[in-house]
Amino acid sequence: MPAPPSTSLTDFYLCEDLFSGEEKQIREEVRDWVDRRYLPRAADFFEGATFPVELIPEMADMGLLGIKLNEYGGRGKNNVSFGLVCQELERGDSALRSFVSVTNSLVIHPIHAFGSREQKERWLPELVSGRKIGCFALSEPEAGSDPGSMRSLAVKNSGRYVLNGRKMWITNGAIADVAVVWAKTQDGPVRGFLVEKGMEGFSARPVERKFSMRASVTSVLNFDNVSVPEENLLPGTAGLKSALSCLNEGRFSIAWGSVGAAVACYETALDYAKSRIQFRAPIASFQLVQQKLALMLTEITKAQLMCVRLGRLKDEGRASPAHISMAKMNNAHEALKIARSAREILGARGITLGYPPIRHMLNLETLNTYEGTRDIHILSLGRHITGMNAFSCECEDSGPGEAGAVKGSEGAKKAKGKRIST
Repeated sequence: MPAPPSTSLTDFYLCEDLFSGEEKQIREEVRDWVDRRYLPRAADFFEGATFPVELIPEMADMGLLGIKLNEYGGRGKNNVSFGLVCQELERGDSALRSFVSVTNSLVIHPIHAFGSREQKERWLPELVSGRKIGCFALSEPEAGSDPGSMRSLAVKNSGRYVLNGRKMWITNGAIADVAVVWAKTQDGPVRGFLVEKGMEGFSARPVERKFSMRASVTSVLNFDNVSVPEENLLPGTAGLKSALSCLNEGRFSIAWGSVGAAVACYETALDYAKSRIQFRAPIASFQLVQQKLALMLTEITKAQLMCVRLGRLKDEGRASPAHISMAKMNNAHEALKIARSAREILGARGITLGYPPIRHMLNLETLNTYEGTRDIHILSLGRHITGMNAFSCECEDSGPGEAGAVKGSEGAKKAKGKRIST
């Protein structure tokens, strides 16, 4: 039989040729670290619902926190390098990728993009070094895909803001030193606030009894008349479009991370199929197993190529929210299907934590849901393609819920706020 076109089990289209030496170097650095420091204990972290906070300084030492910053101690890497880092971290577990993604895309990014000089100088060096942890608080119990309906309210009073509300599904929330909180103000626009651990009336607790993202700290945040100094307002924030621009950064990392989870599942299934003997032959020799493996590798290859092109477009400043929506939607969905196929190939062993597919499969249920569900991203792309809005949201700057603010054609602008049957 002909040999695969690459020494890698999953680099079928020779994507290796598309990366620079610097990009490959950081990928290999993170890959080796994940293999040595995380994977030997990955099942324990997942089963025990424990995030390894002791590994945060190691991730900071590798320059993974603030990886794209050119200042404040950041590593100054490009988007493709960041994507490859997310791919390798997710190959370990969603908890790792999510921590690094949230820190970079949803905490460091908004402070750097919308914060004052004083806010940047205070928080960015601490976050980059891992001495402080941050979280991003947008979703609420009644406002997920429709963040424009959030109920959190910040009322200005004597040079301070009194914040009330509740946030849900917040990664890092219970261990965070600072929360980037989005709330409506009394005059209407949504603004971002830096709410610090220990402020009176601010509390956080973990979401318990969850079966996905178990090794990640997922939290509920409560704000009961929290007095937030005016200097903690992110001055550059102007409506939901500011929050959604951060989510676009996060979705980029999910698109790449999904590939890492898919690769872990595929390689496990392939190795197992070659060694598992049934009916006096390896199950890899059976037609239906080969069909599964062929389709899995095909979808991984498509996702890899999409990620590389998206990363290059982003580095060139040409990636649109629609580009990111398509990659996040496709890759998370296909990775989940790959994880399920890998679980099937493993048979009964596939339901145990002795093999990674069941862990990735459960985590990918979250990747397929958060930062814009697949359905929401489909409608976002539909609006971009047709110029007609299928959302009932009339908030001018919010876009299609968590799917992001996609700038469509003139037809889209005219259709804004109108409900179109689908």
